[in-house]
Amino acid sequence: MKALYLPIAIALMVFMTGCSKLLPEQVKIEQGIVQGTIEDSLRVFRGIPFAAPPVGDLRWKAPQPAPEWEGIKMTTEFAPAAFQGGNPPSGKSEDCLYLNIWTPAKSDKERVPVLVWIYGGGFSFGSTSDPVHNGEHLARKGVVLVSIAYRVGKLGFLAHPELSAENPDKVSGNYGLLDMIAGLQWIRKNIAAFGGDPGKVTIFGESAGAIAVSMLCASPLASGLFHGAISQSGGSFGPTRTTTYPGENMKTLQQAEQEGVEYVRNAGAASIADLRKIEPDKLPMGMGMGGAWPIVDGVVIPDDQYLLYEAGKYNDVPILVGYNSDEGASFSRERSPEEYFAGVRTRYGKFADDLIKAYPASETSVPKTARDLSRDAAFGWQTWIWARLQSRTGKSKVFYYYFDQHPDYPEDSPRYGYGSPHGQDVAYVFMHLDKSKPETTESDLEISEAMGTYWTNFAKYGDPNGPGVPEWPAFSDANPQVMILGPTPHIGSVQSAESLEVLDRYFRWRRTEEGKEWARY
Repeated sequence: MKALYLPIAIALMVFMTGCSKLLPEQVKIEQGIVQGTIEDSLRVFRGIPFAAPPVGDLRWKAPQPAPEWEGIKMTTEFAPAAFQGGNPPSGKSEDCLYLNIWTPAKSDKERVPVLVWIYGGGFSFGSTSDPVHNGEHLARKGVVLVSIAYRVGKLGFLAHPELSAENPDKVSGNYGLLDMIAGLQWIRKNIAAFGGDPGKVTIFGESAGAIAVSMLCASPLASGLFHGAISQSGGSFGPTRTTTYPGENMKTLQQAEQEGVEYVRNAGAASIADLRKIEPDKLPMGMGMGGAWPIVDGVVIPDDQYLLYEAGKYNDVPILVGYNSDEGASFSRERSPEEYFAGVRTRYGKFADDLIKAYPASETSVPKTARDLSRDAAFGWQTWIWARLQSRTGKSKVFYYYFDQHPDYPEDSPRYGYGSPHGQDVAYVFMHLDKSKPETTESDLEISEAMGTYWTNFAKYGDPNGPGVPEWPAFSDANPQVMILGPTPHIGSVQSAESLEVLDRYFRWRRTEEGKEWARY
């Protein structure tokens, strides 16, 4: 009789876990043994701790090694996201330093290239559990896909004199970036157990995640931890500024420490020790733009990134960088030409008139030509100057793209004149249009397939080119060719090149003594 029950038990187990979710072989890593699932031929592990929980006395400290465990740790569910103001799918907690792995490798004998995702969210939000970030489709294109979490908001980016004093390097504020570095260190030590190649790791991210990618490219602490970098709407090449704006988000350690003193006062605490005792949901979260952001601390980020690249002081790896055609639609707040003109004059000072000519408004509205100033200040110029600086001072290849996939809206539509907004590209890269775009066209599917192929080729070869996709030439000042992604992949020129030159003159002036003095106020 018992023999008759065995097939039934197995069938019941399969039914209960889902036909596509069986238990694979266990994997031994540095801290212990983990057990994931098999999902349509992929081995998937969710919620692997890569560092100790940053709670209690570890709040606002560099990440510490994850503790070892006995027995088998089930890694079948996403861990809670970093504590934040939003409500991520997996919940939120200070205990948040976990990563997830989708691997096509069948054993640890394989050496599959690794693609590491860093989520965006303005350094104040974000999670690895967003359904659009599911790594299954990219993994099936022949990479190990890893997504890593990091602290956000003031829990991830608070600077304060007391925190700097207790730190061996006498700095504070960049804990979220240190989390990413700890995640990459864990990957270097452990990814081979999942069939990944620790000598072929590519980092990629969007928005704040892409900005973080550029910061990791400039950080000596991340040297050797990755071998390629992809930035989707990112870059951090603006100078520091007392009053920050998109594209000029950075502060010095001293400026950030002064803000930290005010933050502690607003929290009703007398010291950092008192602040560490406050429950995270009782802390002032500081969610506004600039409320939580990395800083030029002299250690994680040694200096103004533009100057570092100009001097060739960065991690010279192949890069693939770009942005979306209508990023300004997501960030421009001016509703009238008068508001637009006033905003430009407040931010850009003596360059305002030149920039208004380069990015004109109409007599009655703020069209895309004007919105593109927000796009280029935050993303376009950052990408363009990154590509130019690295192609001049580095040895690795640079690949530049412009994402412009959108319907041609009719003139009577309220969307007439709009392009691709911020963040639209993520679902295309992860090949999850079903989760973000109810109605897809053949063009959408073609662009998504091409981006998934280009991104995974880049992870494999340090070059996006390969069979089945149009040739993508490397970018340089002598050969300023850009891959235009929409409505088909094709080669074009740098968008708004003459306007970018005007904006570049502003950023160069900002690094003069006059420009530095002007930006103090």
